[in-house]
Amino acid sequence: MSETSYDDPVIRPIAHFAGTREHPVPTDRLRAVRRAAHAFREELLSAPAVPLYRSFDVTKVPYPTKYGLRDACTLPLPYLHILNRLFVVQFPTREGIKTLLAEPLDRIANAQTPFFKSLAAPLGGAEGRLANVLYPELNSMSDILARLGLRPEDVDYITYDHLHTQDVRRWLGTREREAYFPNAKLLVTRREWEETQGPLPLHAAWYPPHGTDGVPPERVIMLDDDVMLGDSVALVRTPGHTEGNHSIVVRSDDGIFVTSENGVAVDSWAPEHSRIPGVARWARTTGCEVVLNANTLENSIDQYVSMVLEKELAGPSARDPDFPNVAPSSEMCPHVLSPRLRPTFSVGELTYGSPVSTLATETSSRAAASGA
Repeated sequence: MSETSYDDPVIRPIAHFAGTREHPVPTDRLRAVRRAAHAFREELLSAPAVPLYRSFDVTKVPYPTKYGLRDACTLPLPYLHILNRLFVVQFPTREGIKTLLAEPLDRIANAQTPFFKSLAAPLGGAEGRLANVLYPELNSMSDILARLGLRPEDVDYITYDHLHTQDVRRWLGTREREAYFPNAKLLVTRREWEETQGPLPLHAAWYPPHGTDGVPPERVIMLDDDVMLGDSVALVRTPGHTEGNHSIVVRSDDGIFVTSENGVAVDSWAPEHSRIPGVARWARTTGCEVVLNANTLENSIDQYVSMVLEKELAGPSARDPDFPNVAPSSEMCPHVLSPRLRPTFSVGELTYGSPVSTLATETSSRAAASGA
């Protein structure tokens, strides 16, 4: 399918990281990836900033501390809390302005993910009154689009760093169900899509059991490469958290932002500067330069290398150069049930640029073509 999916002129395969993970010695692998990330960063910084880069809080959920911060945190708290975010990116191409949604979340359907379903069961299920307090909806998709002056049909692509907890049927439709985004296609690595079709028990707990059932094949573009979308957005493969993980890389007005859930806080990419109890000491003791989000240990070596790639590609944050310009897709946040468990550096919701009306762009293009 990859031979035809790249017929989309917006998608351009790149080879910047080709061969970097083939070194048999892990430290050699790490050095090769780091060098490639530096080179790609310099190239991407020469591209124009995207006209729109926004993120919105969607819901807040509890998440086991032993997964999110692995062995680094010394607080005896079973759960930290994370904010799931939607990222809205518009980027120029030869085909006009395109709109990408990263991490669109169907809160109700995603609650059928076995791990979170069992967590919510004692609270009356995902729609129980207490569960709604613990898993609140902070912004709906319709409200976010309305605030941006966009329509569902303006969305050209959706993507996820990985498909844990994601049910995509509402967005892409099925034979029995109309798509919320009638023109959007899912950009997903082939490895990640295939993982959802038959995960092993250890991994099945994190995928909604029917999250991709019945989605028309023509709505899915499977990627076998790192790719550019236009000149200012990249999807770079960062395996480890899942075999098919990729990161969303955007040239913004504030440098390069890199988004994934390989870590749950920016502290995860700079643990030596963290004030989360135990984390900096753990980094010094172990020599580790990242803290893995490790609910599934499919390949911790790959994930470690991927997180180094992400932070080197992002570069330092303009707000605090001790931390990289990483915007986690699910960011750890303070919560009354997790006292003292808060990130040292919070990205929060991001606002860069202004939305471009796809309808206005189409009208202008048609007028220009007709000589009006």
